[in-house]
This record gives sequence, C-alpha cells and structure tokens, in this order.
Amino acid sequence: MSEIKVALRYAKSLLDLAIEQNKVEAINNDMMLLHQTVKANSELRAVLANPIVAPASKKKILNSLFIDKVDNVTITFFNLMIAKGREEYLYTTAKQFAELYNLLKGIVKAEIVSASALTDENKIELIANLEKELGKQVILKAKVDPDLVGGFVLTVGDKQFDTSIAKQLRTIKNQLVSKGFVAQI
Repeated sequence: MSEIKVALRYAKSLLDLAIEQNKVEAINNDMMLLHQTVKANSELRAVLANPIVAPASKKKILNSLFIDKVDNVTITFFNLMIAKGREEYLYTTAKQFAELYNLLKGIVKAEIVSASALTDENKIELIANLEKELGKQVILKAKVDPDLVGGFVLTVGDKQFDTSIAKQLRTIKNQLVSKGFVAQI
C-alpha cells in the first residue's frame, strides 16, 4: 500500500477521534507542530524511518519532544503508530491530516506565481475574489518567478490558470512551428 494511502487512513481515524472528543483545533495544531518539527529535522525523520531503532527509543524521543506541547490524544496516537510499526508514516500522516482538516473547515489553498511581487492590496483583493467565487476560505501563498516575464499562474486545488506572457509566447511559438513558419528549436 502506498505511503499516502496508509497516512490518509491514519489521518482520517485521528480526525474522527478529534471530532468525537471535540479536540479538532488542538489536534490540528499538534499535527502542524509535528509536521514542522520533522520537516526541520531530517535526523528525526531518519530515526522514525529506521527499522533498526527500537520502538521504545522512538517513543522516548517523541515523548521528550512533544509531551508538554501536544494533547494526550496526540501522544497516544504517536505511541499507537509506533506500536503498529507505522512511525515512518507520521510525517505524511500529519500532512494528510492538514488536508482533511482544510476540507472539513472549507479551506482551500491557492498559490499565485507572478513575475513581480504582489502588493498586500493585490493579495487581499485576490483572496476576496476567490472566496466570493468559491464560497470557501482561501489561504494564499504568493511566489515570484521572473521567468514568467509578466502575468501570473494561479493554482487553486487541482486547477491552474496560466496568464503568463511566457505561456503566451510558448503558445505562439508552437503554433508557428506546427504551421511550418519556424523550425523547431
């Protein structure tokens, strides 16, 4: 079974438990902390994935890192994952939990890549327009890519809107090549 499928199953179970115990926000914060910690510490990720490291050692490491920072449900979840031999999926489970949380709360992630940095006013206006169009809360991540020349590429979920000049130039080039006006480069 793929890593994402395994992680998704555990994330869904954890979310169901969080809903049942009315701890969705707390568990979401815990999963974000786990994700950030493992992402920032490749040694921790390596230890969790290493089958030679004893499960008791892994529990001790996670408990020492998180015992005073996360809910008891989260610590129990960590220990369960280790007991089941699934500790290598903790990082991916945290990512999948975030996706399920966003789905539950009606939050959509969007990314805009533009040739130059957007102003705060542009970002606010874009978020407002997207939220009005989608009927959901939007979290926008903005990046700059000078290779776009002008325009932007907006990605919302699995949809992408590319209005960049670089794309327009590629389209024109492909049309000219397909009609034999220009040799393919």
